[in-house]
Amino acid sequence: MAPDETAATPGRSGQPRANVRVTEDLEIPRPLRLLLTAGWSLTESVGLPAAAYIAAAWVDGRDAGLIAGLAAIWLTAVIRKIATGSVPSLLTISAVVLTLQAAVVLATGELWLFLLQFPLANLAMCLLFARTARGPDPLVARLAAEVVALRQPATCHPGLHRFFQGATWLWAGIFLLLTAGLAVLMMTEPAGLFLTLSTAATAALVIAGTGASTLWFLLVLRTLGLRLRFAPA
Repeated sequence: MAPDETAATPGRSGQPRANVRVTEDLEIPRPLRLLLTAGWSLTESVGLPAAAYIAAAWVDGRDAGLIAGLAAIWLTAVIRKIATGSVPSLLTISAVVLTLQAAVVLATGELWLFLLQFPLANLAMCLLFARTARGPDPLVARLAAEVVALRQPATCHPGLHRFFQGATWLWAGIFLLLTAGLAVLMMTEPAGLFLTLSTAATAALVIAGTGASTLWFLLVLRTLGLRLRFAPA
């Protein structure tokens, strides 16, 4: 991306004086392209294993559905690795979480172990986010680049990097809170009510976290003097 430069201003001697403020925009795809990018990312990470689970479960029960969903997501990851040389972070997260859930559920028919998959899945998410939060490549930055195709300035901006680290810690905290909350609900509520409350709590915290992260991101851009714009057509 070409940097934006302010016009030069004359100095006391009458000669132009360099008064260049170099800023670089962050880019996201235009709306339709953005929708397609995010939609495909969610489809391969969530939609394909969910579809495989539903189809196989309808034919041969829950366990068959879990195995089919697990096979679908790992097959997708292998194809991605062969075709592009890398596996998107969201796909990796989904594969790890689904593998953990399937292992817990298939290990035994005990109800408490079936319910245990939900807090354990959130604990795994917490650890995945926390593991990268202090490093050079925070998970939130990777997800932003892969899911919504966010293009950062060519030169790494320290303030922007600190935001992505902080946002990664935020999401680690959200999943840790979910882990604790679901563990308490699992021990205190009947299974049917637990499933309802866990779904509602997860949806509420994910929506709240997404909104908070977005507002925080826009505030950081404003503070740093950076702009977010659509990529050229």
